[in-house]
Amino acid sequence: MQRIRFELEPDRDHVELNQLLKLAGLCDSGGMGKAIVASGAVSVDGQVELRKTCKIRPGQRVALEGVEIEVLATGA
Repeated sequence: MQRIRFELEPDRDHVELNQLLKLAGLCDSGGMGKAIVASGAVSVDGQVELRKTCKIRPGQRVALEGVEIEVLATGA
């Protein structure tokens, strides 16, 4: 499984799931990210997540098609 470490911007405590997929380079736009989440292909901490804009916080792990994103606080 490919692993990506994603560090939140200093002034943020979360990122929306669809935006995380875009910022991590797994899709081209937030709209495409919403469609991927709605399809049931994304899991957060091992559970399928269907809420397109759910808040992803440091310490959580997001998985999509063999890629796992670890979300970190700035400076972690």
